[in-house]
Amino acid sequence: MTTDAPSATSGAVLVTGATGTVGSHVVSALADRDAQVRAAVRDPAGAADEFARTVELVEFDFERPETWGQALADVDRLFLMRPPAVSDVKRHLTPFVDAAARTGVEQVTYLSVLGAEKNPLLPHRRVERHLESTDVAATFLRASFFMQNLHEVHAEEVASRDEIFVPAGDGATSFVDARDVGEVAAVVLTDADRGSGRRNRAYDLTGPVALDYRQVAAVFSAVLDRGIEYADPSVPEFAWRMHRRGFDWGYVAVMVGIYTTARLGLADRVTDDVSRVLDRDPRTLREYVADYADEFRR
Repeated sequence: MTTDAPSATSGAVLVTGATGTVGSHVVSALADRDAQVRAAVRDPAGAADEFARTVELVEFDFERPETWGQALADVDRLFLMRPPAVSDVKRHLTPFVDAAARTGVEQVTYLSVLGAEKNPLLPHRRVERHLESTDVAATFLRASFFMQNLHEVHAEEVASRDEIFVPAGDGATSFVDARDVGEVAAVVLTDADRGSGRRNRAYDLTGPVALDYRQVAAVFSAVLDRGIEYADPSVPEFAWRMHRRGFDWGYVAVMVGIYTTARLGLADRVTDDVSRVLDRDPRTLREYVADYADEFRR
């Protein structure tokens, strides 16, 4: 991790999605940098065991504006992400951005997706454009596909069937570790040098290399010491299995869209933005599988 000193500021950093794939790592990385962290969660009592004692918990829900005021009190920096369940950006996300600007938030670091600037139909791009229209300094973290999705969504097939079951064809993906994304966010939010150029810009966050899913299966096989195959199902086969596993059709459609992007060869761009911010190489897929190996045990 970079050794940049925390920012000399009296306000707290509010982290939305604090229990999520990336938000949880943002919280821990900020805490490691001695920042004053406020974790926005729906149920503070239920989430208390997930965070260090130094992290303040506050009740928050994008769809309940009555929770916004307390969450934003004395906050000058914000890590913003759009929960998948919040589909109405105009109703819930952009009004919250406006509320943050009114209450004194000076900087927003927004978790977006790789290539958002080229697709005006994406809700992520709509949020980006709204942030650009405010007086708040904004940084966009446009992240590639998270390695952690491989266990959060697909561990069951790996553990029980020894297969990676995604409809990505021969397409490659520049997988990024969510821990790296969290650390990048923490650096951006706590950089002591306000003239460093980290604000009012975008970072495209990827892993060190793009891999197709046969290569991914080979990494899993080597690290887990058993044969893991890439199933490469058709889209209907994938959709029906995911739905039978309990995923609703809306979420299945999102997954199909992600893997279709890879199938079409649109997910393989690799950048050095992670290494430039963190002064180290990004984590590899092999490191990820080794660290999360227990998730894939039978």
